Amino acid sequence: MKPLNSLLLSLLFLSSQTVLSFKRDEFRNCNQTPFCKRARSRSRSPGGCTLTPHNIAISNGDLTATLLSKHEDQVRPLILSLSVYHDGILRLKIDEDYDHSDPPASKRRFQVPDVIIPEFESNKLWLQRLSTETLNDESSPSTVVYLSEGYDAVLRHDPFEIYVRDKQSGNQKLISLNSHQLFDFEQLRVKKEGEEDSETWEERFRGHTDTRPYGPQSISFDVSFYNAEFVSGIPERATSLALKPTRGPGVEKGLEPYRLFNLDVFEYLSESPFGLYGSIPLMISHGKEGRSAGFFWLNAAEMQIDVLGDGWDAESGIEWVKQKSIDTFWMSEAGIVDAFFFVGPGPKDIVRQYTSVTGRASMRQMFSIAYHQSRWNYRDEEDVENVDAKFDEHDIPYDVLWLDIDHTDGRRYFTWDSVLFPHPEEMQKKLAAKGRHMVTIVDPHIKRDNSFRLHKEATEKGYYVKDASGKDFDGWCWPGSSSYLDMVNPEIRSWWGDKFSYKNYVGSTPSLYIWNDMNEPSVFNGPEVSMPRDALHLGGIEHRELHNSYGYYFHMATSNGLLKRGGGNDRPFVLSRAFFPGSQRYGSVWTGDNTADWDHLRVSVPMILTLGLTGISFSGADVGGYFGNPGPELLVRWYQLGAFYPFFRGHAHQDTKRREPWLFGEKNKRLIREAIHVRYMLLPYFYTLFREANTTGLPVMRPLWMEFPSDEATFSNDEAFMVGSSLLVQGIYTEGAKYASVYLPGKELWYDIRTGDAYKGGKTHKLEAAESVPAFQRAGTIIPRKDRLRRSSTQMVNDPYTLVIAVNSSQAAEGELYMDDGKSFEFLQGAYIHRRFVFANGKLTSINLAPSSSSKSQFSSKSMIERIILLGYAPGPKNAQIEPANQKVEVELGQLMLEGRHGSSVVTIRKPAVQVSDDWTIRLL
Repeated sequence: MKPLNSLLLSLLFLSSQTVLSFKRDEFRNCNQTPFCKRARSRSRSPGGCTLTPHNIAISNGDLTATLLSKHEDQVRPLILSLSVYHDGILRLKIDEDYDHSDPPASKRRFQVPDVIIPEFESNKLWLQRLSTETLNDESSPSTVVYLSEGYDAVLRHDPFEIYVRDKQSGNQKLISLNSHQLFDFEQLRVKKEGEEDSETWEERFRGHTDTRPYGPQSISFDVSFYNAEFVSGIPERATSLALKPTRGPGVEKGLEPYRLFNLDVFEYLSESPFGLYGSIPLMISHGKEGRSAGFFWLNAAEMQIDVLGDGWDAESGIEWVKQKSIDTFWMSEAGIVDAFFFVGPGPKDIVRQYTSVTGRASMRQMFSIAYHQSRWNYRDEEDVENVDAKFDEHDIPYDVLWLDIDHTDGRRYFTWDSVLFPHPEEMQKKLAAKGRHMVTIVDPHIKRDNSFRLHKEATEKGYYVKDASGKDFDGWCWPGSSSYLDMVNPEIRSWWGDKFSYKNYVGSTPSLYIWNDMNEPSVFNGPEVSMPRDALHLGGIEHRELHNSYGYYFHMATSNGLLKRGGGNDRPFVLSRAFFPGSQRYGSVWTGDNTADWDHLRVSVPMILTLGLTGISFSGADVGGYFGNPGPELLVRWYQLGAFYPFFRGHAHQDTKRREPWLFGEKNKRLIREAIHVRYMLLPYFYTLFREANTTGLPVMRPLWMEFPSDEATFSNDEAFMVGSSLLVQGIYTEGAKYASVYLPGKELWYDIRTGDAYKGGKTHKLEAAESVPAFQRAGTIIPRKDRLRRSSTQMVNDPYTLVIAVNSSQAAEGELYMDDGKSFEFLQGAYIHRRFVFANGKLTSINLAPSSSSKSQFSSKSMIERIILLGYAPGPKNAQIEPANQKVEVELGQLMLEGRHGSSVVTIRKPAVQVSDDWTIRLL
């Protein structure tokens, strides 16, 4: 191509990306996706599976069997294994028998590496025996293995089915696979004469041809969740938390399945099953009795999932089991069956079990859970300095300032524009002097420029993904002509990690962290704005087989690079747009390129809740919307809601008007500042929750039904959410709203966090909400705060704490506080403070939860308790006795909040002069 034509093509692609919104015809639907079309067609006739298990035995502690077809259409046998793990986790694997040489397999199917953590594998329970039973008057026997206390795993022989039964409920099914006989496994085979031009071997879409050299290799099957009221999970998409049926009687015709295929989607639609930037094939069911179950399919190929409405199978003529269930149909283009069944019994147990497989969330640095300010792009060093100074001038704290792609030299990552950012180290050090940090963007597309050292080295080493012909893949992205590193290769990930050293990333400092965008991967001139499926990775793996994990490996490599840069003792911060199971171990994600409208504000809540349910606790949405210009009211409401997101960042497109908090008039500036102040005030509580996520997997932001699993009124409510177990937040999603209807679950009281006013649980309340979003503290909880507001979280380290005690009907409450140095890994050696506060019988007790440690690593704090506030405690006591200091302090009436809206005066113990790290008691006299 001539240089001029190349330049024009580059400009065409790049300009189109800045002006085009979501165009449905750029992306395939199920009918345009042959594997989905075939599978969906088969699923309309349940009962078609002809496989039965043979040669059932125990091998290496697993149940193993050979799956053979009753017909002669099977290319080679399938090998099945069932493994049992601690905590009632069942693992099912089904793959082809590669030892079967007639005909030989043309390749091995891809199994996703580096997702399941080594610790999980060590939790395997080695099976010692199998039992054979004939169940429920069936003519065919079943093989039964012990799963955990109260649960068995059952392999039904004919027809073939796998399910978990709950012995405590009369051996009812909890979750099953292939109960409707929809299992299908398209096997690898050799192309026959006359098939060259068929859709089986070649696919075309919008001018792109997929060569499909190994033919069709899809897998599909049905999964049923019993006694369930709804199912949730399988992010990412902008839709309700409870997944709506996509097929069945009474369901709108022509609905698409829920798609899991990581894509760069501009201005995505709300209320759509369309897949977005990340994929986690985990589905969770929940029922009226507070029971949950989970199913996870570890597969990185494109996946499509139907949620089937009641009666979907009525025309099959087959008499199915009458136990109430929600049936789902799972389809994947490639890979193997590597599936996990989780028995719960509660929703928190499901998340804990899932993250025991894929890993807990890594512990965050304190600065990263504070407020981030970003846009594409802060123009230059002067712009950065002015924005930073304006935050101080307007008394608005922030911790991180972000730079997008135009801070680089020609969009070559790891570089700086020498005109706009001539002194990057000095710029970062000025921010660091105030306790602030900077984040720069590093995307996976590498500019194809032989003068660019990174590209030259990657080319010489053969580190790029190849096209179908074996040449370095060349696609278009922000720099123009670009190539993409083959991050599935551990050698390349290690090489990439070295690029973050201070020597290689010239101009970087210890206060600089990283943002991975466009890592689905995005290819502007590729099919569906992505990489061709027949591109080749390490060992000849086709891109179709690992597509959804590409961004995960890039995220992993970047995070490990920052870890290496810090000598292994600086917690990385890396934001990624693409994600996959296990991403929670490497950093945070956000919901991508949203829009400044009320629908996107509303859908941000179920999107973030779904991410939390699937292990990713550290997520958020761009406050204000990435595209478009929010009106002042929308922007204020977004800040008020976003202050409770786990990841709190304001971000905007380069074509939008500037929207720093002080640009919308004095009143709106005040409201935004108050929202940000609330976040900083609650940082001790948030940090404690992030530690809980790090140790248990539980999300920071939770659906109401996770905390109130038997309250049916919470099942369809995804406009309100819990922050931990102690705070409930109700968003405002309509323009001009002066009041909000808020359902408060449970039987205990809830206290407005701003006024202290009490409201009964189990009721819907109409509340004034003109200047803030309703937020409540749950009775029976204690929340730690820091009320002295500084420029950044770093400057708050030694500030005193306030404890807010919200007593329940027994006049009791409890809560926790976790503290460490906020940045290193010393906490793993025991260098932390973990306290439990218990209030009962008029006495507050501080109890140490940290185990005694012989390690040299110690963490100490000089922070004191400055105030103790009691909500719901009747005024009366005049004094309090502090032990072991044997001191008396006065009890008075004071304000709950030090700024903003004030309510009634509340019982307050001021300056009790106890250290947060010590054991002590305070008794009201």
